[in-house]
Amino acid sequence: MPLKVGVVGLAGIGNRHAQCHKEDPLAELVAVCDILPDRADQAAQKYGVRPYHSLQEMLAGEPDLDVVDVTTGGDENGSWHFSPVMLALEHRRNVLVEKPLSNDIAEARRMVARADEQGVYLGCNLNHYFTPPAELAKQRIQAGELGELRWCLMKMGFSGGEQGYHGPAQDPRYRDFPYFHAKAFLTHPFSVMRYLCGDMTHVQAFFGRPGFRQRAGDVLLSQTSIHTRFANDCTGYLLSTRGDTPVGMGGWWSIEVGGTRGTVCIENCIEKLTFWPEPGSGKEPAVTSTGITDFEQTFPRRLHAFLEDVGNHVERRRLRASGRDALAALEYTWAAMESHEQGGRLVLPHALPPLR
Repeated sequence: MPLKVGVVGLAGIGNRHAQCHKEDPLAELVAVCDILPDRADQAAQKYGVRPYHSLQEMLAGEPDLDVVDVTTGGDENGSWHFSPVMLALEHRRNVLVEKPLSNDIAEARRMVARADEQGVYLGCNLNHYFTPPAELAKQRIQAGELGELRWCLMKMGFSGGEQGYHGPAQDPRYRDFPYFHAKAFLTHPFSVMRYLCGDMTHVQAFFGRPGFRQRAGDVLLSQTSIHTRFANDCTGYLLSTRGDTPVGMGGWWSIEVGGTRGTVCIENCIEKLTFWPEPGSGKEPAVTSTGITDFEQTFPRRLHAFLEDVGNHVERRRLRASGRDALAALEYTWAAMESHEQGGRLVLPHALPPLR
């Protein structure tokens, strides 16, 4: 039986989620909610569902709601997540929330803890690794084809340069936040690195911005250079940018993981995976091209996985892209910011809550 879903926040990303639920056989989209009445009403008419102008009204009007999908934004893309997520959790509803989990690490920790106390699912839209290349890379790693993991190189950022720069952001949700890029964006590369290589134990970071931003008075720290160590003794490096330079090889994001028996590389997120076996192994390199060039395809794949896990009543600790997974990415982000502020000092991320 399809899960009854209500979507909260009907801007661009909310409509993307609503459309995914409308087309997914595992979901029955029954309601949409936005504090802007016109936005809620227009979405309700588009999808043929009931509109609500507050989450409290939606929870009262939809007593059989199985999933609340929170797609609000806010400062640094995350400040409007906490209140609707906590309200839905108090009503013992399963919740899927957009990334980042929050722009406040204390709020993120409270959301994960409350979901655990309530015994409900809390998932996050960590959609970047719900792709055929990432899944195949994970399979090769788990099958031992890479051997002992030794290093991980991740590059993720938006293409750009000084000619296309038009000055500091004017939107108050981003304008005066030097860590906007880190808080809003690093969840994705950190979550991909963790998906393939496991938990991180050490973080060292240097942030910066190019001269054209500095001359314009732009406070955004648009470039991050982060060195990490994983619990399995693998080391990693993450470079992310926000439109400071053109993208190079591998597209707008790529990740390469090297082990003692082989190396894999994902290019352009969803498009291509290459595997190189160690010399003398008798194996040949393998290239898998998906034929998919549309990054938007990651959304229905990720949302379907959440619906599948909830519908199958998987153990909460086995929920894919859980709130705890999203919290891990934020803990690494906060460790990186702390490291940068202390001149690149090595920082140990805050411990994650135990799995129950």
